[in-house]
Amino acid sequence: MLLRRLPAVLAIATCAAPALADEPAKDEIVVTAPGAGVDYDDSLALGRGDVWRTGAPDLLGALTRDSAGITLQDAQNNPWQPNLVYRGFVASPLQGQAQGLAAYLDGGRFNQPFGDTVNFDLIPEAALRSVHLVDASPAYGLNALGGAIVLETATGASDPGFDGSLSLGSYGEREASFSGGAAGSGGLSFFGALEYRAEDGWRDHSPSYLANSYVDLGLDREWGGIHAKLFAAHTDLTGNGVSPVELLAARRQSVLSWPDNTRNDYGRISLHPWLALGPDTQIEATLYRQRLESRSVNGDIADIDACEDAPGYLCLDTVDDDGREDDAEDNFVTDANGNRVRDTLDGAPYGVLNRGTVHTRSSGVLAQLIDRRALPGGTNRLALGLSYDASRTDFASSTELGAFTQDRGVDGLGVFIDQTDGSIAPVGLAATTRYWGLFLADTLPLGHGLSAELGLRYNRERIALADRIGSALDGDHSFDRLNPGIELDWQLAPALALRAGYAETNRAPTPAELSCADAEAPCSLANFFVSDPPLRQVVAHGWELGASGGGRAGGWSLTYLVSAWRARNSDDIQYVASEIRGRAWFRNVGETRRQGIEAKLEARRGGLRLAASYAFTDATYRSGLTLSSPSNPAASEDGTIAVVPGDRLPGIPRHSATFSADYEGRLAGGPRFSLGGDLIARSSQVLVGDEANLTPPVPGYAIVNLRASIALARGIALTGELRNVFDRKYATFGTFSEVDEVELTEAPGASDPRAYGPGSPRRWTVGLRGSF
Repeated sequence: MLLRRLPAVLAIATCAAPALADEPAKDEIVVTAPGAGVDYDDSLALGRGDVWRTGAPDLLGALTRDSAGITLQDAQNNPWQPNLVYRGFVASPLQGQAQGLAAYLDGGRFNQPFGDTVNFDLIPEAALRSVHLVDASPAYGLNALGGAIVLETATGASDPGFDGSLSLGSYGEREASFSGGAAGSGGLSFFGALEYRAEDGWRDHSPSYLANSYVDLGLDREWGGIHAKLFAAHTDLTGNGVSPVELLAARRQSVLSWPDNTRNDYGRISLHPWLALGPDTQIEATLYRQRLESRSVNGDIADIDACEDAPGYLCLDTVDDDGREDDAEDNFVTDANGNRVRDTLDGAPYGVLNRGTVHTRSSGVLAQLIDRRALPGGTNRLALGLSYDASRTDFASSTELGAFTQDRGVDGLGVFIDQTDGSIAPVGLAATTRYWGLFLADTLPLGHGLSAELGLRYNRERIALADRIGSALDGDHSFDRLNPGIELDWQLAPALALRAGYAETNRAPTPAELSCADAEAPCSLANFFVSDPPLRQVVAHGWELGASGGGRAGGWSLTYLVSAWRARNSDDIQYVASEIRGRAWFRNVGETRRQGIEAKLEARRGGLRLAASYAFTDATYRSGLTLSSPSNPAASEDGTIAVVPGDRLPGIPRHSATFSADYEGRLAGGPRFSLGGDLIARSSQVLVGDEANLTPPVPGYAIVNLRASIALARGIALTGELRNVFDRKYATFGTFSEVDEVELTEAPGASDPRAYGPGSPRRWTVGLRGSF
């Protein structure tokens, strides 16, 4: 895994508003994202202390504590595989999600190129120095429809010292995290981190673990420097997904089917050189090469039964144009040799094991010129740059016939299904991507506290697909677009800054989407691709107005941030259901609109910190369309639903609120301690598969989390955390399942097809935290 070609950064202008978190001073040494050196003042900003606040490093927890605009969905029901939803846009490790957020790790793209997915389990949380969630900007390139997640890791120069934690918790939870570094003479520095997490899982058959490591070696002098960073991760994650609501009511830890397991092996190397050309100008670069091998196995219910007209053989049940079961002769189940498969279970139910392997090698380079110089009205900040990212993915998949066991597991029978019509068939695919970007960003002072942030970026991507088995997947696609952006910032007073901006962003269809865009040949949720029709790229037009500021009153230090925003997507892409169970396909669904308001207030006094935030998100379809949703009980007789303009997009709470409080002090003459807690509330959301809004939504919820620590010795503290204090039974995601096709011993006669991704019950963690 040597460095070859390498990735991207580009230019951005964000806004004049104080960041509302424990953010470290910006380090100019390592490129962290497009337009490095332009501030992130209007972004959600997290520092190293925020990530470690509960004792062990916890990126996802820190994000939800500090912003009501972020919601985590348990679509997979694994704590390290959530969907992160921000302003109605998603960053997810799942291929079936339409990705709408860009991700950068130390200046290189972190979206995996095959499906633009974001794998949170691969992030070395113990090594993080800062995290920014930045609003939509053309500077961040593809996928930044709703914004960008910008991750910066620590160096020995930026974060010398040692941090560590050891903890145990409910459901077999155990964790060990260590990080530390130092800076020596001559500008040399070193930083390293190790992290291990594991749990048995609170649901049946749900063990998981992950291990991450990170090393940074750096040299920084007045004239320039270079950093080399190494990342490695191995994860083994089980996420058994949603369960029918009646099954959850009878026994909450039960799963509908299993196994559902993903194993990831990841390695990344990156170089970060920089050179000072003068007191105001420098050249920065990021170069990376990475490799990801992902292996998945998904046990599922199968629409496979003994043939009615041909006893002794198996047939695949499908639905005809009138919504009735179709038992035509060509629905015989056939194996890899084209032979009809015999019925060997004597009336017992069948299942399938969907297996997939994704092997991706990607690399990229970013180079940019950063110039900051004083002008009569203030400081002008200019960024000019280019980026190039390349990848190759080899994908293979198969479907093995299995026996569906009494505990709803699937035992493979050694027979691999290969239907002559291609509805279920093995797949071999090679996908290559080439992505070029040219950008300019300038923050121009206009005088009297007014400045203009101008951005322009040209994106071009080429995607080539090569079918390894036949020719149905072959294809060659190109997409390009010039995206502008402008923002005006006006510092009216020390306590008040106003901003108004407009930005255009785009995302191209991914190789995964292009390979699964045919209604006549849908793919499975385990990423089976069978055809290559064209999809149009998504273009977002975004507007935002905001105000921010801070001050002191009555001994309190106050900061606030208020925003009103709107994003209109044309040719949005969505993963829609097929008539075949467990299969779906990608299609353009016309225009969608997301709009809302966000507000946050933070107050500090002495050791007390209080924060409250609220977000309203109105996400709707603006085009009418007809979708297949055969499991939706409100669908028409042919299994379709009619979406009309104004229907809400699924999976997005309309109202979100977060309240947090933390206090640090000292016991009388004794050790230091801290107490804290959060209230996280989300309103109801539409079920995935009910895009026409015909059935009751997933109910809203409110949960309380508490945390505490007390010093045992200098630099060592005992920590504790209690999540979901009142043991609320809630769900963060919902869809449909064909519950009447499965015998649920815990809930006999269950008939409600709604299925939820349940939230975790009450759980505790205790540990030791060291910081030196």
